[in-house]
Amino acid sequence: MTQTETKTESEEWTPKIIAFLCNWCSYAGADLAGVSRIQYPPNIRIVRVPCSGRVSPFFIIKSLMDGWDGVVISGCHPGDCHYISGNLVARRRFGIIRDVLEFFGIEPGRVNFMWASAAEGERFAVLIRKATKIIKELGPIKKF
Repeated sequence: MTQTETKTESEEWTPKIIAFLCNWCSYAGADLAGVSRIQYPPNIRIVRVPCSGRVSPFFIIKSLMDGWDGVVISGCHPGDCHYISGNLVARRRFGIIRDVLEFFGIEPGRVNFMWASAAEGERFAVLIRKATKIIKELGPIKKF
């Protein structure tokens, strides 16, 4: 195989990404992107959660163990959480889980944390495209 053939195969590969979205902001932002016909990669599967602060680190690790190539957690902007400080709890957890995953040899780009409000359908699509690009460059998950 030549390097050109290998590159072509990796370009055809699309990562499987699971996204845990806050019900009040990010899920509504994804819905707005869909209703507005804003294009974003179709290879994400959305799980609606009450708040990004309710996403357990176990969900992230289990998703990677089950073969998902990447994980996205998205919640309300800081200060806009419907549960007052749930998104701040999520941000603290994300910092810790990122370090733990890196210790286990999982690349930092596999798990992405972002903010998107209900009125930011375009921003949601841009962030999903960016996360997909990062995960695609990393290739299929081989750990776990």
